[in-house]
Amino acid sequence: MNLRTETLEILNEHNKTVEDIKFICSGNRNIPVDSFFMLADRTYDSGYGGAEVDMDLQIVGDDWWLERGEYDGSEWWEFKTMPKKPDTPLDYTYNPFYEYENDEDF
Repeated sequence: MNLRTETLEILNEHNKTVEDIKFICSGNRNIPVDSFFMLADRTYDSGYGGAEVDMDLQIVGDDWWLERGEYDGSEWWEFKTMPKKPDTPLDYTYNPFYEYENDEDF
């Protein structure tokens, strides 16, 4: 898998372009967009095994971002958006805790 190509493809899948990117970061360090795409033009093994791409890497837009997903060494981009506030208010009797008949249900 080529990280640059993978990134452009997921942006395209969500109707985003490079111009929609506000910033790219890893932890508390920012990465210039053009530098990222130059460095990302490299093939890596996205299959099972060890992760090869920085798992702290994020690409951020106005109300969306990409972050790395990983399972057992297989890795990919995950597209995230800000949650929308629901229109329907929650019933005041809502209990945020799961209630169990007895402790044996755990």
